[in-house]
Amino acid sequence: MVKIVINKCHGGFSLSDKAVKLYGKMKGLNLKKKKDEYGRKDYYINGEDFFSDIDIERDDPILIDVILQLGEEANGSCAKLKIVEIPDDVEYDIKEYDGLEWIAEKHRTWG
Repeated sequence: MVKIVINKCHGGFSLSDKAVKLYGKMKGLNLKKKKDEYGRKDYYINGEDFFSDIDIERDDPILIDVILQLGEEANGSCAKLKIVEIPDDVEYDIKEYDGLEWIAEKHRTWG
């Protein structure tokens, strides 16, 4: 079975600061939080390369571990994260509507 993290509420996938820090530590990334010119606080790897939690592969074993360790504390703003298991041989996409996500099996379509 493959474990995949999805968001189960409207708003969108995001991790809490605590989850981002734990993910970075477990992944061996040197994450630093910086404030930009507009006052937003973002994470950077080694203080230089932008890091975004939305770029993390949803089946990343370290992400799965972070969610399991932190539970609801892993949820970012407007997020309710859930681990879903699907069979190993299924090709899938993560679909969403207004941030609420589900897993759909890939199939062929024609227009």
